[in-house]
Amino acid sequence: MRMRLHFSFPLVCLLALYIRSFSAFYLPGLAPVSFCDKKEKADEDCQTDIQLFVNRLDSVESVLPYEYDVFDFCKDDKELRPSENLGQVLFGERIESSPYKFKFKEDVKCSRVCLPKTYKQGNKDDIAKLDFLKMGMQLNYQHHWIIDNMPVTWCYDVEDGQKYCNPGFPIGCLVAGDGRAKDACVINSEFNKKNTFYVFNHVDIKIKYHSGEKEGWTGARLVAATLEPKSIKHADEDHPNCDGGNPMEVPADFNADVSIVYTYAVTFEQDNTIKWASRWDYILVSMPHTNIQWFSIMNSLVIVLFLSGMVAMIMLRTLHKDIARYNQVDQGDLIKVPSTKEKSTLYEDAQEESGWKQVHGDVFRPPRKGMLLSVFLGQGTQIFIMTFITLFLACLGFLSPANRGALMTCAVVLWVLLGTPAGYVSARLYKTFGGEKWKTNVLLTALLCPGIVFADFFLMNLILWGEGSSAAIPFGTLVAILALWFGISVPLTFVGAYFGFKKPAIEQPVRTNQIPRQIPEQSFFTKPIPGIVMGGILPFGCIFIQLFFILNSIWSHQMYYMFGFLFLVFIILLITCSEATILLCYFHLCAEDYHWWWRSFLTSGFTAVYLFIYAVHYFFSKLQIIGMASTILYFGYTMIMVLIFFLFTGTIGFFACFWFVNKIYSVVKVD
Repeated sequence: MRMRLHFSFPLVCLLALYIRSFSAFYLPGLAPVSFCDKKEKADEDCQTDIQLFVNRLDSVESVLPYEYDVFDFCKDDKELRPSENLGQVLFGERIESSPYKFKFKEDVKCSRVCLPKTYKQGNKDDIAKLDFLKMGMQLNYQHHWIIDNMPVTWCYDVEDGQKYCNPGFPIGCLVAGDGRAKDACVINSEFNKKNTFYVFNHVDIKIKYHSGEKEGWTGARLVAATLEPKSIKHADEDHPNCDGGNPMEVPADFNADVSIVYTYAVTFEQDNTIKWASRWDYILVSMPHTNIQWFSIMNSLVIVLFLSGMVAMIMLRTLHKDIARYNQVDQGDLIKVPSTKEKSTLYEDAQEESGWKQVHGDVFRPPRKGMLLSVFLGQGTQIFIMTFITLFLACLGFLSPANRGALMTCAVVLWVLLGTPAGYVSARLYKTFGGEKWKTNVLLTALLCPGIVFADFFLMNLILWGEGSSAAIPFGTLVAILALWFGISVPLTFVGAYFGFKKPAIEQPVRTNQIPRQIPEQSFFTKPIPGIVMGGILPFGCIFIQLFFILNSIWSHQMYYMFGFLFLVFIILLITCSEATILLCYFHLCAEDYHWWWRSFLTSGFTAVYLFIYAVHYFFSKLQIIGMASTILYFGYTMIMVLIFFLFTGTIGFFACFWFVNKIYSVVKVD
């Protein structure tokens, strides 16, 4: 493998938490680097060289990212690839060194990066390289550069006097044959020739630093890096002039040789108003689509909380009245009733009010396909705990955008280590359902859902391999993932299942009758499918706003950093899934339908169907993705998200309903 995978992330998180208590760093575990010029250099802790790294290029019009080298840009003679963690590899990040190298505080007015890139008409390789470069400009592929672990941003003014900072900048732009300028070509009136590509072959880079002279530490720390891309046709390729001139044009028709000279200019500026700990603020605050309309979101949260409160109030008041009536109709109360007719009337009044007590002899009857349900619940428990811990660590700041790949690394490692609770929950519930095929149960818990996800992921990876995308996972990483799965997760699942089967079955509060009770004719709203379809509406209503920003971060390459709010939405989702499932479960029991096991799981799990519908809507209304491969990749990865979300929400609803049913049947007096 060409990159080293860091699987000790939880240990790093604990160490970083310890460091956080003794430091003022915004990002735990990431120490600042001090820079100084040649005159100031006095010790080894102060660096004079600034290295610019390049990441893979991506586009909002394609799901296929590509490595920097594929576009035939200037390469570093001594190519250096920093070690990447598992999350970076899975997300397709491919960071490598670039030929852009600077000295601290040494301004450069106009410097050539490498020898001119010449493309001749008769050379097939040159034609293929230039065509690929044109494809990148046509699909608006974006550079992603990094200085001192900080993205180099392209900041420009937009409407209402606001500044928009993009953590990437385009390769170039296209003016179509009908004269319409596309994307970046709109910002420059000189880009007006029809059917022409304009290459951004020059960048003006500005690096801001915070000096430590007045604060007691040596050197300076970089706090901002911005650039402005330009298209310049250099008349003298050996002695380029970057002050202006005609733009670098590439005709759509390859009717003449093309020569591109890549140049740059760099300036340093001291700015002590920006602290190193808050140097990401200007990037995150000015990101598009991340300035949330807090009023609308808080309004939706208030509605969700209000509905949740109403559900809780109705449940508590109605149940309290039911239980009080049932408990009054016991043997002691009936003795006080003189007439047999009055006793019968009292029984009928209690039973007519609600029928959930009448099914007490069938409510804990084992469900059909209990094996599959227990497997789903085991995997759902694993996903739930993984999500909770990941979001909690993200709220502490460990998984911020500056800690690249940390979010995915943390999630994968936690999932691997949480095989034990998955096996335990699955085995314990399967034993409660009366199952005896414990070997099958353990194997399905360890292999079924992860196997579906891996098969989907592998097929998507084959497409990425075929397209030559940098997002294709290397073979060595796939082997490492399989080793984590079969070497750690599967054995831990077996350990959990062992302890689950050793425990006695969960004791039910009432006995189950031998003969099943006949279920009366149900109304439309108490039938299974309408109830399940209605059950997912309220939970989806509390997440769809946040879902928009999450999809933006995945498919539109926007940075996501609102983990505190996401954790709040997670808690609200937990509450609404539980309450909606409990409410519908109560209505079905009152209608004397005791098949609640699968229904409770599917009621809240149906939220995943709404997630899929929203993802389809997002694809057609918000994205500009074109091409069969990109479309297949989008829906392939979306299906993985839907399956994980289905198990997650279904498990929440099941255990909420399981607790509710056990609670109500344990407090009533059953003859």
